[in-house]
Amino acid sequence: MTKDVIIQARNIDKFYGDFKALDQVSLSVHQGERMVVCGPSGSGKSTLIRCFNGLESHDSGQLCVEGVELYDGSPEIRALRQNVGMVFQQFNLFPHLTVLENLTIGPIKVRKQTKSQAQATALKYLERVHIPEQADKYPAQLSGGQQQRVAIARSLCMEPRVMLFDEPTSALDPEMIGEVLDVMVELANTGMTMVVVTHEMGFARKVADTMVFMEQGRIVETAPPSVFFTNPKSDRARLFLDQILDH
Repeated sequence: MTKDVIIQARNIDKFYGDFKALDQVSLSVHQGERMVVCGPSGSGKSTLIRCFNGLESHDSGQLCVEGVELYDGSPEIRALRQNVGMVFQQFNLFPHLTVLENLTIGPIKVRKQTKSQAQATALKYLERVHIPEQADKYPAQLSGGQQQRVAIARSLCMEPRVMLFDEPTSALDPEMIGEVLDVMVELANTGMTMVVVTHEMGFARKVADTMVFMEQGRIVETAPPSVFFTNPKSDRARLFLDQILDH
């Protein structure tokens, strides 16, 4: 194996009461890998990546991120989140802070950067997501697509080793989806390790190294896009693709 394993899950189970959200999930994410996780609603996709940065705790099995084992109450979770960026469906920006303030608050408070250091980093990443001119605006003054690009830049300001995306375009109007996906494609092209939960199969075909298909809390199929989109092994994946892809 040439590249380091960033995330290693072994036989992960997760329950919500009697409901088994994750069922014996095993998965490895390597440095620089772009993994897309897809599947029907309720299949455990979001739960899985929320476990990857400690927002959810698994009930059994083993999960290691950056070589550190995570478990409920793990003291390393806070430090880990500095290295694992997360972009959600909702943008979760502070409405009373400007874009620049939203981007600098984490590096100043958590990474102990000076204000000038944090602002320089923030402006660099606002350039990366193509909205440097929005730095002094408030979130309510931006479109949904712009807000999501701010959210991506905010995660990048923490200089993470891996980025997790939980259906980042699902709350956007159709005409705004492309601008966010374009930024994610550019980010993938820089070599960032990415795990993306999405139904945007055009993006997946363009960016993914690995496709993971989940159903009922289980990983049904893992394959490169060239195989997954042309010759999926499972009937369930084939049906999913038939429903989601335009024919």
